[in-house]
Amino acid sequence: MMGQLSNRERHRALAADLRKRLAVAARGGSDRARERHLARGKLLPRDRVDRLLDRGSPFLELSPLAATGMYDDESPGAGIITGVGRVSGRECVVVANDATVKGGTYYPMTVKKHLRAQEVALGNRLPCVYLVDSGGANLPRQDDVFPDRDHFGRIFFNQATMSARGIAQIAAVLGSCTAGGAYVPAMSDEAVIVREQGTIFLGGPPLVQAATGEVVTAEELGGGEVHARHSGVVDHLADDDADALRIVRSIVATLPPKQPPPWEFAPVVAPAHDQSRLYDVVPTDARTPYDVREVIATVVDGVSADGPSFVEFKAEYGKTLVTGFARIHGHPVGIVANNGVLFGESALKGAHFIQLCDQRRIPLLFLQNITGFMVGKEYERAGIAKHGAKMVTAVACARVPKLTVIIGGSYGAGNYSMCGRAYSPRFLWMWPNARISVMGGDQAAAVLATVRGAADPRADAETRDQYERQGSPYYSTARLWDDGIIDPADTRTVIGLALGVCAQAPLDPVANGVFRM
Repeated sequence: MMGQLSNRERHRALAADLRKRLAVAARGGSDRARERHLARGKLLPRDRVDRLLDRGSPFLELSPLAATGMYDDESPGAGIITGVGRVSGRECVVVANDATVKGGTYYPMTVKKHLRAQEVALGNRLPCVYLVDSGGANLPRQDDVFPDRDHFGRIFFNQATMSARGIAQIAAVLGSCTAGGAYVPAMSDEAVIVREQGTIFLGGPPLVQAATGEVVTAEELGGGEVHARHSGVVDHLADDDADALRIVRSIVATLPPKQPPPWEFAPVVAPAHDQSRLYDVVPTDARTPYDVREVIATVVDGVSADGPSFVEFKAEYGKTLVTGFARIHGHPVGIVANNGVLFGESALKGAHFIQLCDQRRIPLLFLQNITGFMVGKEYERAGIAKHGAKMVTAVACARVPKLTVIIGGSYGAGNYSMCGRAYSPRFLWMWPNARISVMGGDQAAAVLATVRGAADPRADAETRDQYERQGSPYYSTARLWDDGIIDPADTRTVIGLALGVCAQAPLDPVANGVFRM
């Protein structure tokens, strides 16, 4: 059916499917769980986030489809809401547990999503606000949640080290805060708890009774009155969710002023094209060629009095990589975009351009649609490996913010040179038509058939099926290989929001000059 549709119709169908999936994940737990939550006088998790943020301000949500298709689909969104929003005029990272999803307990992907939010906060020097309502670690999955370096304990390590760097840590306890999770408010700079609703204890009533024989209620053990009047674990006692969120907003308002932005903004110029034009210019099949300049022309700011909207760099050299300077929502950007397979010349051009942007304090935007580097005897003799390494090194060492959008395929070493997840882009998104894997399914089947030395149609089909499933953007986003799947027509808006976030952090000094490639 999809084969009979136009390019625009295919993209619209993919975008509609994305919206449907997002709506299901956004509901959180079951209707029964949501009703129980409301019956306790609590606000639903997304209503809490809405009340916390400045009215009408955007929320750049992270990985809303985390854990999709995992854990028998019993943890939509990994049971936690994370993102960047404006609180009392200040961009903050918000981490909100969803107690309607298995009591807000931490699955492995919940931990990973929480840690990713903290990574965003650290990289962009953003205060953290934790809206806590969690039963702690998911006990049946404790081996994937508790013991390793990047498991549950890393959350508190990050709180301590961010606070040491002057990155504010603020917590509101709106429900359960149990076991190790009790350290979220305890290790925050300032904490709020809701009277007769929030509880904080290292060991809950059942554990206390089993260990000591003492029978005690949750409120007696670790309720708001206990921690506000006696233990001093919290600093503010709120009457309800709305009051707690009001107090959090007042705390954020006392934070010191932001650092000046590391680059100059220009007045925003409306783009030359409607954003839905992307549905027409990019094929949904990553194997179909197109000119990536059409994508660039659509997402960048339009022509201004200062000159053209996109100033291409080295246009006649290494033509399978398009590089150049532009502005998006007034922010300067250096764009690195694939227009075919990477040759040695393309890699040298990319390395040179990335170093220029780093020197000039210009954020980098990578538009990925890459099958990898060119292979073959001629190219190996010409040093494709060392030329590719130069671009990979430039990407890894660039101190300016890097943003990546996978708009087609992301395969092999091409993923590395185009700032894949391993190269710490500040943010990375995928389009619904995108694919990601070490190579395509057909190529993998052919390689494995050569290794076997014998034809095996069944094994070939299994390999293709595996790569088709694992290469899906939904498989990727479930495992937090990206920060979310976005509608192509939202790309410009999302990049603009992200650049505004990145502008909150200062840049390190330049380490060296530009090496001509």
